Amino acid sequence: MTTPPIIIKKVKKIVGGHHGGSWKIAYADFLAGMMTFFLLMWLVSIMEPKQKAQVAAYFRKFNIFEKAGVSMLMEYYRKGTLKSEYSGIMPEAKFDLKKEEEKIKKIVETRLKSLKEHILIEISEKEKIIRIEIVELTNQPLFQSGSAELTPTAKSILQTLAQELKDVSGTITIEGHTDAVPSRRGKLGNWELSTARALSAMLELEKNGISPEKIKEVVGYADNFPLIKDNPSDPRNRRISLVIHYQPPKETSQVQPISSTNSTP
Repeated sequence: MTTPPIIIKKVKKIVGGHHGGSWKIAYADFLAGMMTFFLLMWLVSIMEPKQKAQVAAYFRKFNIFEKAGVSMLMEYYRKGTLKSEYSGIMPEAKFDLKKEEEKIKKIVETRLKSLKEHILIEISEKEKIIRIEIVELTNQPLFQSGSAELTPTAKSILQTLAQELKDVSGTITIEGHTDAVPSRRGKLGNWELSTARALSAMLELEKNGISPEKIKEVVGYADNFPLIKDNPSDPRNRRISLVIHYQPPKETSQVQPISSTNSTP
């Protein structure tokens, strides 16, 4: 009797294809998460500041036990509104004048080191202002004699300060001042001269990035407010003053819901 041959079959198991497939699932999850993240960033970027504050207030007051099963978006699309504890006053309305003063002084010390003797800075906590005095020195004028034409020194100072002040959260008053010596240039008196110089300073600031909306006032005071009171003819009385107003808004708006014009009742 012949014994039948024994046949052994070997089966090679391949898991996940040629290179394995589990990493593909993880990679797909990663891409989905990144897409969601960038979509969220885009949505946040197009929101108005008031809406951002309302959303932030919503999550600060969110209680999982009270809101279980009801998401913020469900509440928004169901009612067309989103309640929050937002008071209407943005945190940016509060200013640290000392910190702002130190920031400007640092700019003067580093970028205007050779011209820092022309610049005096003082603050008023009561009025919420920073006053930057740009003064003339002996043999170092800010303007051509008897005119409103800026010297290279004045232009350099204003250009540097404009870079610092263009993003400031406040408004700027520009003042022109002369000394007590009467102007000898025709019919152009000290009132006209101080005003024209303030306008020249304003144009130079705008040329270097200051938005016209930030300019609160441009005014000339002639020799009525000398910096060196005991010597009205001192060259330091011939100056341009930049007054930055940091007053927070006084009006407080009521809590307003986020509304949608396309929401369905």
